Amino acid sequence: MKEDEKEVLKNYALSAEKYHNMRTKENPYGWFFNELLEMPSTLKLLGNVKNKKILDFGCGTGIYAKLLTKKGAKVKGFDISPEMLVIAKRENPILELKIGSGYKIPFNEKFDIVTSSLVVHYLKDWNKMFDEIKRVLKKGGVFIFSTGNPVAEMRFGKDYFHDKKTYWPWSDNKNKKMKIPAYHKTYEQIIKDILTNGFEIVDYKDCFPDKKAKKLFPKEYKEFSEKPIFCVWKLKLK
Repeated sequence: MKEDEKEVLKNYALSAEKYHNMRTKENPYGWFFNELLEMPSTLKLLGNVKNKKILDFGCGTGIYAKLLTKKGAKVKGFDISPEMLVIAKRENPILELKIGSGYKIPFNEKFDIVTSSLVVHYLKDWNKMFDEIKRVLKKGGVFIFSTGNPVAEMRFGKDYFHDKKTYWPWSDNKNKKMKIPAYHKTYEQIIKDILTNGFEIVDYKDCFPDKKAKKLFPKEYKEFSEKPIFCVWKLKLK
């Protein structure tokens, strides 16, 4: 396991339950950034998934896996965190969900779609990541991923023009402050990584808040309807 994944693994071991609760029941504030900001854009680019064979790359606690299954997709998934996967299997007892790595996907079959929600920024080596995605994606298949908007990441005071590790504020299961590592890439580097690895860009979205957020989270809605924090890319394997 590479050092970038080890650091993420350690952090999510301490925060898996808090993350799932924030997304589903205890803290509706989390709904803004995921359910009302990132998810609407990702789901729009996914479109009709009925009968599509989908790999949930970095499935976390299985939230997307459950939703896509309800929409008629045939979903399998993996995550690097055993703690996350325990929850994912509890939420999706009939799905095949495995421990795996973005550098070593634990499946040898071909999928119509690989989707990854706010995961790829944890990985430093995108060439190795794309090699694994190509191994499990059908020719002409689709890879959809969301990540931090490269310009918006400058709110952490980082240098836009140099790819480097940054840290996103977070807290563990006991609400103790912690930081999640992520790797910043410029738009130029993201596009070059995509094209040099045999994909074409077929669509892109800057995540805009769902209209429900205007009433539920007026402050966040105003801020992030004026500047993007996440973006979603839709790629096709040539």
